[in-house]
Amino acid sequence: MKIIRDALQELYTRRLRRQLRTAPLPRHVAMIMDGNRRWARQAGLGNVSLGHQHGAEHVQDVMGWCEDIGIGHMTVYLASADNLHKRDDAETRFLLDVIERIVIRRAVESDRWQVHVAGRLDLLPDSTRNALKLAVEDTRDRGAEFHLTMAVGYDGRNELVDAVRSLLDDRAGAGTSLEELASTLTADDISRHLDTAGQPDPDLVIRTSGEVRMSGFLLWQAAHAELYFCDVHWPGFRHLDFLRALRSYAARHRRRNA
Repeated sequence: MKIIRDALQELYTRRLRRQLRTAPLPRHVAMIMDGNRRWARQAGLGNVSLGHQHGAEHVQDVMGWCEDIGIGHMTVYLASADNLHKRDDAETRFLLDVIERIVIRRAVESDRWQVHVAGRLDLLPDSTRNALKLAVEDTRDRGAEFHLTMAVGYDGRNELVDAVRSLLDDRAGAGTSLEELASTLTADDISRHLDTAGQPDPDLVIRTSGEVRMSGFLLWQAAHAELYFCDVHWPGFRHLDFLRALRSYAARHRRRNA
């Protein structure tokens, strides 16, 4: 039965790929990787934290799918600021460890990807913070075709607060008065101070595990993005699920531009 199911899934995947050959595709896909622990429970794993490990390993699969179809920018929500505050210490340490050992290391080892970081690094332990900084430095000048932004210790509202503070500091240092700033302020001024400055905004945001909310993810950047919610848990997110999301994006993009 599994052989038949796998064969049917492969045929369906090929069909989706054919449909997408001439379809409008997003330039930037952002992922809310939800459902790792629920996946581990359903899989009968004794330690639900192992779901984070499987989820971390799955990031590389999705990077490969983006390479294959030509999507140049991918952002993954690896750990929110809320996760770091609310999860117990043992689970948080395990999550950050797999981010270091698996996601960061594999991204750096793939010479086709440049690494970017979003989030408050001061919330992270030294080892994770240093690993992220080194990943950014090590991949900065490689002229990579693809860009991976890792959101760790991230919260969209915190990012906006930090961006406004940075903007005010810059303008105050340049001698700009509050009255002058208020009269000339634009959305682009704020965008230039976000964690993702220099990166294109996401065109498509995918959230797995059936949750239908943004959870503070890229609140400014995703203002005009298409949203796609998928019931499958992140470690079980298949290639055909990814292609379905792209097909949905293409259909909505055509309607919007008709």
